[in-house]
Amino acid sequence: MSGRWKAVAAAMFCCGWGGNQFTPLLVMYREAGWSVLTVDALLGAYVLGLVPGLLLAGGLSDRHGRKPVMLAGTVLSLVASLLLALGALGAGWIAVGRFVTGVGVAVAMAVGSTWVKELSELGADAGPGAGARRAALWLTLGFALGAGVAGVLAQWGPRVWAGGPMAFPYLVHVVLTAVALPFLTRAPETRIAAAGGGRLTGVRHPRFRRVIMPMAPWVFGASGVAYAILPQLVGDRLGTWGLAYSTLVTVCTLGAGALVQPLAKRLDRTTSARAVVVSMVVMSVGLAVSAVAAEVRSPWLALGAATVLGAAYGIAVVSGLLELQRLARPDELAGLTGAYYALAYVGFLVPSLLAVLSGVASYPVLLGCLALVALTGTAVIVRHSHAHLPSASVSV
Repeated sequence: MSGRWKAVAAAMFCCGWGGNQFTPLLVMYREAGWSVLTVDALLGAYVLGLVPGLLLAGGLSDRHGRKPVMLAGTVLSLVASLLLALGALGAGWIAVGRFVTGVGVAVAMAVGSTWVKELSELGADAGPGAGARRAALWLTLGFALGAGVAGVLAQWGPRVWAGGPMAFPYLVHVVLTAVALPFLTRAPETRIAAAGGGRLTGVRHPRFRRVIMPMAPWVFGASGVAYAILPQLVGDRLGTWGLAYSTLVTVCTLGAGALVQPLAKRLDRTTSARAVVVSMVVMSVGLAVSAVAAEVRSPWLALGAATVLGAAYGIAVVSGLLELQRLARPDELAGLTGAYYALAYVGFLVPSLLAVLSGVASYPVLLGCLALVALTGTAVIVRHSHAHLPSASVSV
């Protein structure tokens, strides 16, 4: 059974690649004449598929098994890229593609993370918590490389036909996913199909509410600030390098998130929320540096802030999964993982919220206030760091 998790991790990597390849291309679509409203709506279509997928995929895999649901999600990720490649024909193709992409990423997060964890426990080459770290690492690598390769191809890739820059980045993902699928079919099932799914009692656990919930939205809140807000704040200093800089920020953010994840595992403790607290402290520092970068409008300082926020993301996502896996029952692990990631994606509302509030206060002030909010959440987590450990009663 050793090493069987790698096929599932590869599928998660492909789904993550597909989920983030659109992000650095926002500049390209705007330069092609699409309105800001249209591009932002296409970005949001992803969430319409993602959140319901996160809430439903785990329960489906508990009832029908990990393999059929993960296979379906990976196939949907491939189909989504084919739809996105037709974007030159109209925004409708991209809207549908983004929606389907969200479903594929949701399955990878809720079901793939759980399947990798279960397969890791069956192998002889993994220590405690290895499954959470492996799942988070390969998903993050997919997010990072998908954005990086798509941005590079859009900026410098082949122009064989008129719509090439809008299609070629997505076709690379299609090929990668097609290669990964046969290996996924040979991965062993770890969940016996059940007649029905149980209730997610874990969401009522005091530790979920007082340690995981205050941290979860910052998982993707950090990356949202890093590659949705910071590039636009320094855009007037970039000239024609806007797309390349946006790609660099995305890769550095998620690259830092991937590199720091082994540290998150070492920081984790079963007797406290130390790793979660560290992630929140690093988050607050990154937001404070972001506020300074917004004030001086320095691309280099913004890149540094994005890297710090990426490190916070990496520690947060792993430490949250480890906390979650200790308190979840086996029959609710996939569903609770989906609920955790759904809370995490609330953080993607942060750029929109700051855009609305920018008419009231400047971005340096807003980012500084965001750092204070993060510190407040850190104080809540510190207060409950040693309380309501999973070995204790789950009553509320």
